[in-house]
Amino acid sequence: MTTFQPTHGPGEAPSSDQVSPRDSGPDQPTSVARLNQTIKASIDRWGSVWVEGEITQWNVRGRNVFGGMKDLTSDAQISLQIWSNVVAQFTDDFHVGDHVIACLKADYFVKRGSFSFQVSAMKHVGLGAQLERLERLRRQLQKEGVFDPSRKKALPFLPSRIGLITGANSDAEKDVLRNAQLRWPQVEFRTIHATVQGDRSVPEIIAALEQLDADPDVDVIIIARGGGDPQTLLGFSDEKLVRAVSAASTPVVSAIGHENDRPLLDDVADLRASTPTDAAKRVVPDVGEQRALIEQLRSRLTMRLQQQISHGIQQLEQIRSRPSLRDPDSMIRQRQQDLFLSLSRGRELMARNLERAERRTGELRASLRALSPASTLARGYAIAQLDDGSILRNSASAPDGAALTLTLDEGAIAATSHGPTPSAVTPSRK
Repeated sequence: MTTFQPTHGPGEAPSSDQVSPRDSGPDQPTSVARLNQTIKASIDRWGSVWVEGEITQWNVRGRNVFGGMKDLTSDAQISLQIWSNVVAQFTDDFHVGDHVIACLKADYFVKRGSFSFQVSAMKHVGLGAQLERLERLRRQLQKEGVFDPSRKKALPFLPSRIGLITGANSDAEKDVLRNAQLRWPQVEFRTIHATVQGDRSVPEIIAALEQLDADPDVDVIIIARGGGDPQTLLGFSDEKLVRAVSAASTPVVSAIGHENDRPLLDDVADLRASTPTDAAKRVVPDVGEQRALIEQLRSRLTMRLQQQISHGIQQLEQIRSRPSLRDPDSMIRQRQQDLFLSLSRGRELMARNLERAERRTGELRASLRALSPASTLARGYAIAQLDDGSILRNSASAPDGAALTLTLDEGAIAATSHGPTPSAVTPSRK
């Protein structure tokens, strides 16, 4: 304890600024300045201390920082002051919600009677160990196939309603809504606000995801945040959140808004967007581009139809120019003439063949008549036949009393043989 020497003379009452707070009383009160100086002298003897907690305030004024830190398990809080020369030595960026350890020294301002802590050093807690655990988790999930591209779902061309999970009144929400409505004014959103950093972020985001995934009108879900340092993005690598996104039946788009550090949400999401603005562009088509595309396709279709019609007209003209279609009667006339010539030639050949056949028939008839026995009978001869039908060729074959049949030129008569006559002369055969 600091000893304060009296400055008043013997027999004189000390003034209020000369009375020590320890010796003060109703008759001898100490002054405010004396009290503050005593408090400051006591506090100045405290040494520096390392404290672990969560940043609750971070206000930059000029190049100095005035902030606050709270206990991790209770509501206890302290005020922080970080001068510009200390801020210049920081290698990390700090934000509200960061889990940090800081080297603090108590400071008491005599003029205002206020108490705060000056920060001489600050760093994130266990970031390297956390990143190492995340890499192990990444390898484990990759081995399980959670990041397999075959599991990723395709986004609809034009979603009827988009689910959005983001912080309340955040720039990420404004970027997504503004850019989506600029691209397609009729687009509809169902937005659920959730904490996007700190201990409450993971359960709130999972609850919002389950709620949007159960909505049949929501065709795609965007999880958006406006970037941040690796410490504040750790919630987006939580295993529970990653597995919830993997199990969702609705396509999920990750729009955390960062490039250097890649949370596990980017790997499991069906689509990774670099920023919330990029997510709006990837999810919602541009109405102007679609109209231009429709006009282009319509023009191509019109041109193609015109080409097909022109080609068809040319083919029709070529077919019509053929003689068979240009003058179909000419083919009939030609075939009629050929038919007439064939008929004439057929009649002529038929007449010749008939004439030749008739002439041949006459010749055969004359030959037949010349060789026929009927001709001989016509000259007065007769054919004698015995009862058995055999022709009588000599008189010896007809003994006396033999019955004969005489065939004449006209008819036949029966006769009886009286044997050969003496006057019968057998003609000689040469």
